[in-house]
Amino acid sequence: MLASFLQKLAAQDAVLVTVHSSRGSVPREAGAWMAVFADHTVGTVGGGQLEWQAIQEARQQLQTGAPTQQRRFPLGPALGQCCGGEMTLAFERISAKDIPALTQRLTAQQASWPLVALFGGGHVGRALVAVLQTLPLRLHWIDSRDEIFPPDVPAQVLCEHSQPVQAAVADLPPGAHVVIMSFSHAEDLDVVAACLLRQRQRADLPFIGLIGSQTKWASFSHRLSARGFAPEELAQVTCPIGVPGIVGKEPAVIAVAVAAQLLQVMGQTSSGTN
Repeated sequence: MLASFLQKLAAQDAVLVTVHSSRGSVPREAGAWMAVFADHTVGTVGGGQLEWQAIQEARQQLQTGAPTQQRRFPLGPALGQCCGGEMTLAFERISAKDIPALTQRLTAQQASWPLVALFGGGHVGRALVAVLQTLPLRLHWIDSRDEIFPPDVPAQVLCEHSQPVQAAVADLPPGAHVVIMSFSHAEDLDVVAACLLRQRQRADLPFIGLIGSQTKWASFSHRLSARGFAPEELAQVTCPIGVPGIVGKEPAVIAVAVAAQLLQVMGQTSSGTN
C-alpha cells in the first residue's frame, strides 16, 4: 500500500488524512491514515460516514490549497455512527516533494508493527505471506534453499537464506512470533529446538507455532525430550497451528487460520493478558 501511494503521489498531489487522536469506541487507532487524491484514495481511517466526510473535506482542501488542519468528529451525535466515540483527524496537503519525509515517517511507523518470523518458503509459506503482507505486520521470511523466494516481495518482508536454517533463530529480534513450516521434518525439529533453547536463555518469543498434526507433535515431543527439554518447555510450542474449527488443508485455508491465530496472540500480548 505504501509503495502504490508514493508512486501515485509522484504524479499527483494529495491530502494525507491521519487519525491524530481518539476517545471511546472508534473504528481506527491513532496513526491510521488515508491518502485522498482527486480521483482515488489509498488506505482508510475507518469507513462509513466518517470516511465519506473526511474524503469530501480533503478534496475541498485539494481545490483551495488550505494548510494543514485538524477536525474533531463526534461519531454518534454528528455522524450517526453506532461507535459513539470521538476522533480527531489531521488533514495535510502533500506533493512529490514530500515523498522522502513521508517515506521516513511511514516506514518508522511500520517499524513498530509486530514481527512474524516464518521458516519455510513452500506452498503454505507463500500462501501465508500473501495474507500477512496485507496486515500491519513485519515479516522475516527464512529458508535454507537457494532461489526459493519470489522476486516481488513487499518492503515490509525481509527474506533471509540461512544454512543451517535454525541458525537464524538466535538473531531474531525479541518479541518475534515464530511460525515453522519448512520443507523438511528434520529442519522443523531443529528450528523448534533452537527456539526452545532461546526461550530457556531469554524467554522472549511470545509464540512458537509448528505446522503439523497431533501425531507429528507426539513424535517431536519424544525427540525433544530426548534432547533434554522438559514438559513445561515443550508446552511453549503450539502444534497443530491455526484457529480451531477450520479443517481445510488447502494452503490458502491454512494461511487464513494461522494468520487469525497470530492476530489473537498479538492481541492478547498487547493487552497484557498473555
